[in-house]
Amino acid sequence: MSWIKIIEEEEADDALKRAYETVGVARGEVANILKVHSLRPQVMTAHLALYRELMFGRSELTRAEREMIAVSVSAVNHCHY
Repeated sequence: MSWIKIIEEEEADDALKRAYETVGVARGEVANILKVHSLRPQVMTAHLALYRELMFGRSELTRAEREMIAVSVSAVNHCHY
């Protein structure tokens, strides 16, 4: 299994701390799927912006339909997210 270096919150510099604060607000913690971007905080915040747009932005798909697509893709990929 491949491993990606992750910088944890307690080791983060100021830019990464700000990114962690931004992405962790809704859940109270930073998901590992976002922590993989810790070497490049700007990518982390862009990832979250893309996710929010896909899941909550204007679309002809309902929220339930979007969630069903996400669950189906995760199942095919054997991903717990």
